[in-house]
Amino acid sequence: MRLASIYRYPVKGLSPEALEFADLDADGYFPGDRVFALENGPSGFDPAAPEHQPKVKFLMLMRNGALAGLATRYDHASGVLTIAQKGREVARGDLRSAEGRAAIETFLTGFLGDEIRGPVRLLQAPEGFRFTDSKSGFVSLVNLASVKAIEEVQGASVDPLRFRANLYIDRAERWAEADWPGKTFQLGGATLTVLKMTDRCAATGVEPGSGRRDMDLVQTIRKAFGHIDCGVYARIERGGRVTRGDALALV
Repeated sequence: MRLASIYRYPVKGLSPEALEFADLDADGYFPGDRVFALENGPSGFDPAAPEHQPKVKFLMLMRNGALAGLATRYDHASGVLTIAQKGREVARGDLRSAEGRAAIETFLTGFLGDEIRGPVRLLQAPEGFRFTDSKSGFVSLVNLASVKAIEEVQGASVDPLRFRANLYIDRAERWAEADWPGKTFQLGGATLTVLKMTDRCAATGVEPGSGRRDMDLVQTIRKAFGHIDCGVYARIERGGRVTRGDALALV
C-alpha cells in the first residue's frame, strides 16, 4: 500500500490544499487542517473552553453545497485567505485581523443568501483543538480502491476529493480498511493507529469545483455495500514526516 496524495482543509467546508509532505505530531491533529470554521449563526462555541460542536452549526457542504463552487486558498505565513469564483477573485482577508475576517464573512453571507441561519462568523481553533466532524478526527484516510468500487456501482466518475480526507491510499484491496480499526500502521516516519470507520453524509453528493449536487453517494454505498462508510480516522501514535509515495504497512 502507498500514500498517493495528501490534503489539508484550512477552513472547514472550503477548498482542499494538496501537499507533498506533512510533519505529524504524536497525539496531534493533521497540520494546518480545519483550523478555521464559519459559524452559521450563534453556535455556543467558546474558544476559552473549546468543545466539539455538531457540524450543522457551521457552514459545510452537507447543507451549503455552493461552497464547493468557490476556489479558496489560505496562506499560513501571511494569514490571508483568498476566495475566487469562476477564476476571478471575489474576496480576500487577513484572518488575523478583524477587518480581514469581516471581509470574508460579508462575502459568504451575500453568496449563500437565504441559506444563512444567522450572522456568519469566522472562528479560529485554539491550541490543541480543531473543527473536525468527529471527535476522533485526528487524521483521516481514504482507500482509493474503495472509491473505485463506489464509482463502479454509481455508474459515473467519483472524485475522491468528495470524501475530503487527509491521506489517500492506493494499492490496497477494496474495503480493506474495514479491518483496520484497532490496528497500527507505519507510514513514512509516523505511526498511526486506526480508530474507526468514517460514516458519510450528503456532503459527498456535491461535485468538487462546481458545487452541483449531482449524486446521492450515501444511498449508493448503502444499497450496494450495506453500510455508509468510506475511509477511517486514525490517531498519531508516533510523530514523523509522511511524504507522497510512502509505503503504508501494518506494524
